[in-house]
Amino acid sequence: MDFIEHFDPATVASLTPVAESDQFAIYAQADDTYLLVQRHGGTPWTAVRLSGDGVFRVGALLVDAMRHLYRDVASGLSPVQRR
Repeated sequence: MDFIEHFDPATVASLTPVAESDQFAIYAQADDTYLLVQRHGGTPWTAVRLSGDGVFRVGALLVDAMRHLYRDVASGLSPVQRR
């Protein structure tokens, strides 16, 4: 895994993202390597380079973090909490 603090958008100009949102995109590169790129217009682009295995491992960690966040938010929205 490599963090790229100053990412040149020309690096991925010819690539089609395999997944994207309004501020992030994931690009497939050669040799089972992927780039998670923050493409926010108001800041310099940054990226994280991951192996294919790294994508699975980081994805599993993100799912756990989302579950934690969901439980925290959902508990505050519970009808018992709103009384």
